[in-house]
Amino acid sequence: MGRKTPLKFAILALAAVPLLAGGAVAADKVTVGVIPIVDVAPIYLGVAKGFFAKQNLEVTLQTAQGGAELVTPVMTGQREFGFSNISSLLIAQTRGLDIVAIAAGASSTGETGRDFGAIIAPRESPLKSAKDLDGKTVAVNNLKNIGDTSVKAAVRKAGGDDSKIKFVELAFPDMPAALSNKLVDAAWIVEPFLTVAKEQGAKVLAWNLVDTAPNLMIAVYFTSGKYAKENADTVKRFTTAMNESLAYADTHADEVRAIVPTYTRISKEMIGKLTLPRWPTDMNRKSTEILADLSVKDGLVTKKPDLAAFFR
Repeated sequence: MGRKTPLKFAILALAAVPLLAGGAVAADKVTVGVIPIVDVAPIYLGVAKGFFAKQNLEVTLQTAQGGAELVTPVMTGQREFGFSNISSLLIAQTRGLDIVAIAAGASSTGETGRDFGAIIAPRESPLKSAKDLDGKTVAVNNLKNIGDTSVKAAVRKAGGDDSKIKFVELAFPDMPAALSNKLVDAAWIVEPFLTVAKEQGAKVLAWNLVDTAPNLMIAVYFTSGKYAKENADTVKRFTTAMNESLAYADTHADEVRAIVPTYTRISKEMIGKLTLPRWPTDMNRKSTEILADLSVKDGLVTKKPDLAAFFR
């Protein structure tokens, strides 16, 4: 995804810790790899609110652009936890990595007309729906990932032929200009760039995340199977704090909108216009099953991911 950045946004959850035998017990230090996007607002809020300190965890958040920058450090023990989209993790699992999902990340709103991602086209485009993408060029942020999988699902749902779509890889920030300059026919785009593109006149052809599965879970927080086995109590406490953070974010949109500009380049003015994802605490295994099946159907993987191991 995009260029690498050396920036590390670190927050330390500092608070009083339990006392045992009259002495303070040092908090367990954990590092979490995240992407500087709206989706991870709950963990930033959770740290700020002391939810992790309450679980005797001192959390450092390190930003990355995605892909191997998120998965590899967790698998090699350089970080304890990470945040990543489900398709990327399922692909990595089928390639031999022992990845364990430990908490929900972010989910589609499940509402057509009001989601944080959509397939868009220029205002003057003759395209009217996902069905019209047969033979067209569509931009996604990563090839053979959740973007093209969900676009294909939307095309099939609309009654179109997904086999003739030509996908090209573009970073989300570059998509509005690519559409304006007619370099692509359509694009799968997410917030805040969805709002930017719509303000520039782009029209929505389909809400592909909604079309893929009900309340599609997009991402999760994860760790390695080795770490989960050797540090079961730490993982349990992290999951407890993460679930409290997710529930808080899902019911405090104003605080989400206030904290996002502190770790992203999204302005306070822009954040007020965006459609936020949902942050349920329950992991949507049914939608993950659909993504696993689609990953095989669409050629992202050569064998079906092992969901029993992924959610163990």
